[in-house]
Amino acid sequence: MNTIIELRKEDDTINLAKKLAPSLKCGDVIALFGELGVGKTFFTKHLCRFLDVTENVSSPSYVLMNEYSGKFPIFHFDFFRLDSKDELLELGLYDIFDQGVTIIEWPEIADNLLPENTIRIEFSFEDSYRKVRIVEKLT
Repeated sequence: MNTIIELRKEDDTINLAKKLAPSLKCGDVIALFGELGVGKTFFTKHLCRFLDVTENVSSPSYVLMNEYSGKFPIFHFDFFRLDSKDELLELGLYDIFDQGVTIIEWPEIADNLLPENTIRIEFSFEDSYRKVRIVEKLT
């Protein structure tokens, strides 16, 4: 499935998170692509809220991973500062996938290491709005 959605205001991003949340289950991996400031963390905050996370959701840029409790465990990664795939393997990434929902910002370094059924969400800037392309790889 390949879907393109225009996000003209913050509520559009919130509604996208609200729409996606009920379909998620343990073992799902979401890879968030896009430039700095395009809304990846904002989307993640609201997705977590709709998955019953009550904790403050913040970017894991400096700690690489935040874990949240909600409907099921949520593992929020930020790979922006990683330099190699070896660093990913040291994080125990594969051990985490089946334990909850995994959300990855800046997943480019891991793209070919992610499960086949990873949900790719690609955020981009347009003239006066943001656009998101959702690609679900069905297995």
